[in-house]
Amino acid sequence: MVGCCHSCDQCGADQEQYCPKMVQTYNDSSMVTYGGYSDHMVANEHFIVTWPKDYPLDGGAPLLCAGITVYSPIRYYGLDKPGMHVGVVGLGGLGHVAVKFLKALGVKVTVISTSPKKKEEAINTFGADSFLVSRDQAQMQGGVGSMDGIIDTVSADHPLVPLIALLKPNGKLVLVGGPTKPYELPAFPLLFGRKMVGGSLIGGIKETQEMIEFAAKHNITAAIELIPIEYINTAMERLAKADVRYRFVIDIGNTLKAA
Repeated sequence: MVGCCHSCDQCGADQEQYCPKMVQTYNDSSMVTYGGYSDHMVANEHFIVTWPKDYPLDGGAPLLCAGITVYSPIRYYGLDKPGMHVGVVGLGGLGHVAVKFLKALGVKVTVISTSPKKKEEAINTFGADSFLVSRDQAQMQGGVGSMDGIIDTVSADHPLVPLIALLKPNGKLVLVGGPTKPYELPAFPLLFGRKMVGGSLIGGIKETQEMIEFAAKHNITAAIELIPIEYINTAMERLAKADVRYRFVIDIGNTLKAA
């Protein structure tokens, strides 16, 4: 985001992302914004994040979206206490960063995925403690009532009830993905255990600064594939096929010539 009203309750609480007049960095409906696909851009200083010394720009750049998208709900919903057990649904651009943040906070992490092929990477590369295949009923049954919270990063349509079953009483299922179809959410799985389903959208600038400093301190970066600007159309085609591990980053500085 690159704009807000600076006067509403949300702005006063450093939650500019929920300002009714928030301006998105690109494709905003209230004004024309072109995002960062440029050799330079101008933004209000309020929306500029100070970059930690020696922290890599390429691996750190995706955290300004994917990183804060998972960091904010981890903090807000109190899923940041050492010794907690938190599930992460989906090991993609959001999910792999969520695992890294949770582990840095001392949290036990279980990755929940439809793909058993991601188990080795989840545990050996990103440090997850365990792995559940969501399509395996026996595995899911074995995890019932074991988690303090779950960060659901998946944007594809999927059922919530099996995830709610994994929660302990008072557990929290937090949605940060955006499926196009409405969820089916029966009441009784929530009533029996006083469980909560919530959501979250990026974070305010103050919290984004906190997040990037935390990431630099703990050497947390996104897994990326650095590409030249000439590769962008091919990258978009691969992205449509989910053929990316786990973020494309465009090398603007070295490959985009100033107009």
